[in-house]
Amino acid sequence: MKAYVFPGQGAQFPGMGKDLYESKNVSKELFEKSNEILGFKISEIMFNGTTEDLKQTKVTQPAIFLHSVILAEALGEKFKPDLVAGHSLGEISALVSNKCLKFEDGLELVHKRALAMQKACEETPSTMAAILGLEDIVVEKICSNINGIVVPANYNCPGQLVISGEMEAIDIAIEKLTESGARRAIKLPVGGAFHSPIMKSAKSELKSAIDSTSFSSPICPIYQNVCAEPVVDPEKIKQNLIDQLTSPVKWTQTMLNIVKNQNLEVIEVGPGKVLQGLFKKIDRKINTSSAEV
Repeated sequence: MKAYVFPGQGAQFPGMGKDLYESKNVSKELFEKSNEILGFKISEIMFNGTTEDLKQTKVTQPAIFLHSVILAEALGEKFKPDLVAGHSLGEISALVSNKCLKFEDGLELVHKRALAMQKACEETPSTMAAILGLEDIVVEKICSNINGIVVPANYNCPGQLVISGEMEAIDIAIEKLTESGARRAIKLPVGGAFHSPIMKSAKSELKSAIDSTSFSSPICPIYQNVCAEPVVDPEKIKQNLIDQLTSPVKWTQTMLNIVKNQNLEVIEVGPGKVLQGLFKKIDRKINTSSAEV
């Protein structure tokens, strides 16, 4: 049982995708096509830009998407998924790879999503913080008792939950969670409160884009962030993708459901090895690897 998983924001690095561009004609064509669609040379920023250049949301999200999707495409016949899943942004990469979305449509959606999220961040000063070493239920309870917006945003693995919200509410939460025994409670270097009610304006913009995009029946199920369950119905997939912007990423729950499959092999497609590490936190014996052309 092959599970292909796709990373989200934070996995970017200078020089990403350059080897793909140089090694496969199909990769070169897709990078060139992406430059045209986006209206700027994203390949140039990916291959030669600095860490700082890659940090801008409007660059980061398409860059990670392109690295993942073009790598899956370059695998050719070797890419045979029984199921797919993606962390946050990675969900759109997964949907292109399981043929639910066309490459061009996926890239357009990622671009619009990034711009809408950037705009929402500018409207409300907000941030995210990683909380390590507490049970999810403790974090949830403390967040629910704080005035202002602060919510669980990314359930990354047992004992690692990212919270999201307004600056002041996050500061109060960090203080209270530390008092309650968190091993670490640290603000993240992000532009705003992703996967929280603060993304409401971005959600309505993304909904318009998704509603006017064609979704096909996928070649295999996708385990989606908002429900952690396998989905194949295009209409459900669309709604879950819209809801994802203001809902938590249930990655812990997704992994627990994926590992119920027999003879599981988890293959990470894209930059970095973050998702492999998270699966190992669920079960050290899981067979994980990085996709390689």
